[in-house]
Amino acid sequence: MSERFEAVLITRDEEKRQCVAIVELGEDDLMPGDVTVAVEATTVNYKDGLAITGKSPVVRRFPMIPGVDFAGTVIRSSHRDWREGDKVILNGWGVGEVHYGAYAGGARVSGDWLVPLPQGMTAREAMAIGTAGYTAMLCVMALERQGISPDRGAVVVTGAAGGVGSIAVSLLARLGYVVVASTGRTSEEAYLKDLGAHEIIPRDELSGPARPLGKERWAGGIDAVGSHTLANVLSMTCYGGAVAACGMAQGMDLPATVAPFILRGVSLIGVDSVMAPKSLRLEAWSRLAGELDRRKLAVLSSTIGFRDVIKAAEDIVAGRVRGRLVVEM
Repeated sequence: MSERFEAVLITRDEEKRQCVAIVELGEDDLMPGDVTVAVEATTVNYKDGLAITGKSPVVRRFPMIPGVDFAGTVIRSSHRDWREGDKVILNGWGVGEVHYGAYAGGARVSGDWLVPLPQGMTAREAMAIGTAGYTAMLCVMALERQGISPDRGAVVVTGAAGGVGSIAVSLLARLGYVVVASTGRTSEEAYLKDLGAHEIIPRDELSGPARPLGKERWAGGIDAVGSHTLANVLSMTCYGGAVAACGMAQGMDLPATVAPFILRGVSLIGVDSVMAPKSLRLEAWSRLAGELDRRKLAVLSSTIGFRDVIKAAEDIVAGRVRGRLVVEM
């Protein structure tokens, strides 16, 4: 990391109007922490898009460097677990929200927030996975804990062409599940089938008001959409099934009834990636390193430059991004 580096900085004026610009900072400008990392790669998640566009109050401290995850190399550390030269990953912990985040040449953070970059994985691959892929794996693990195995039936993935959805489809297919992919972009059918989806259904089938109970269609689900979509997924889940919820692209509301829970014994599992304990993080990244098809990871990801981050944030919120975006520093 050079003495001076570029950073995306979000500021707000006295009238609370948000401004985003690329500025030059130095290591002395970073926030407190016991580990300093040279950021080598980051990514653009939907949450990052909301932060930069201001479409949702993701940022809770101004000024703020956005970016909720990064991969890089430790250049300074007073933390017992890390030393200079270690390769690390950070996801969540309020980084990019209340603590300076990934969209800069360097980051100073708590060493407790870091996990090691898995052996044989590059920084670029880690960010092709990013928070979206790490969240997808947490969802898969949650379904497994509920006993949703491939022999139980199909698993539906909503928002399937997005970041979480794309990796969830790939992971589930690799593990032997029959995957039903729901997307608003039917032009992505070939892409989703290449990732391993067995069936593609249009978003409209799930985005309207839900009946209390619908026809049983799947044993489980991974939902990154919320609102009516999640209500429909629950109403169509088979007896004893489970749905892992991790997002709110359609909305934060859940206009559902208790019918799926009390008449079919369906479980709704909330999946949080931001504050997940280190044991879950280590398990998720270990499994991602061993179980995610690297060829499919390359198919579902593309690379942009640092100065393209602001435009990419606008595109991801507008639904114009397929799969994952890796930002090379």
